[in-house]
Amino acid sequence: MKKLIYLDNAATTKTAPEVVEAMLPYFTEYYGNPSSVYEFAGKSKQAVDAARKTIADSLGAKPEEIYFTAGGSESDNWALKATAEAYASKGKHIITSKIEHHAILHTCEYLEKRGFEITYLDVDENGVVKLDELEKAIRPDTILISVMFANNEIGTIQPIEEIGAIAKEHGILFHTDAVQAFGQLPINVDVCHIDMLSASGHKLNGPKGIGFLYIRKGVKIRSFVHGGAQERKRRAGTENVPGIVGLGKAVERAMSSMEERTAKERETRDYLIERVLTEIPYCRLNGDRTRRLPNNANFSFQFLEGESLLIMLDMKGICGSSGSACTSGSLDPSHVLMAIGLPHEIAHGSLRLTLNEEITKEDMDYVVESLKEIIDKLRSMSPLYEDFIKKQK
Repeated sequence: MKKLIYLDNAATTKTAPEVVEAMLPYFTEYYGNPSSVYEFAGKSKQAVDAARKTIADSLGAKPEEIYFTAGGSESDNWALKATAEAYASKGKHIITSKIEHHAILHTCEYLEKRGFEITYLDVDENGVVKLDELEKAIRPDTILISVMFANNEIGTIQPIEEIGAIAKEHGILFHTDAVQAFGQLPINVDVCHIDMLSASGHKLNGPKGIGFLYIRKGVKIRSFVHGGAQERKRRAGTENVPGIVGLGKAVERAMSSMEERTAKERETRDYLIERVLTEIPYCRLNGDRTRRLPNNANFSFQFLEGESLLIMLDMKGICGSSGSACTSGSLDPSHVLMAIGLPHEIAHGSLRLTLNEEITKEDMDYVVESLKEIIDKLRSMSPLYEDFIKKQK
């Protein structure tokens, strides 16, 4: 097998061995339905309760404020749709940002078709929401502010505590999509005045198909899935016990290792950024240089297409993703890169590399040397690059 350097941890992460080990008994040994009354099923209920407490403790929340879902997209949908329904009599105005994940943006589009008005906040050149514009956007009929904790593409961390304080001052609910940030950054829902928070297991070495929505006690949002009485009658359906156990273990693991793990990721990330910016001409780093997720590096390279770059990196055993959406069948560049002001031709040549704690500086050396070789080759085939060089002479 060829050498594999996996640098797409923002897309998904490897499930940790200890997480898999914790889950296994709940497939074959303790397989009872947690809602059943007999003792055997109680083993499953105890495991669900323990995971709920672990997650709540990690956020400074109460266990009864944690609701299990199938992942971040469901949690985002629930937060927005159910809030809109429950608070429509108060107002139909919601504020979000232009760089949110599509789970938020497409839900907002859905709500717009149903009579809600959405304000999409601009961001600065680093992808940070402008607090003064947030203040100006607030209206008497504003019922919800939803701004992500950290961006999934460029890694920029938002001023969440300040946004939460503004929302609280105006009596507006505040939701944050923390899918990328949870497990990477310390989060306290009270300090940040967060009313709802979305997270997903597979972003922090947990299993896929499991996530949660934190809902502050007293927030009157409606049930999202109707049926049985699970999740305190707000999200029906038999609990995914192995997934919940795995998520709890992944959270425990992430919290206990956060300081040491993210320090290593940050050091390796900065090494990569410095080498790329120093050794590869006509490139830029997207997002804030320091106020970014510990494992995120996002670059734009002029005179090439991100899709071609990804394919050639893959041939060298390097897994990354592109800031360009062309890999999903769209010719449009990333909405995030457009929002921070990049022109189309530069946004199309983008590359996101997201690390984990196992990635070394030696791995980064291989990546940088591979990038230099590939970019030289792609640019040598580019008429735009050829014209640019002629003009420079």
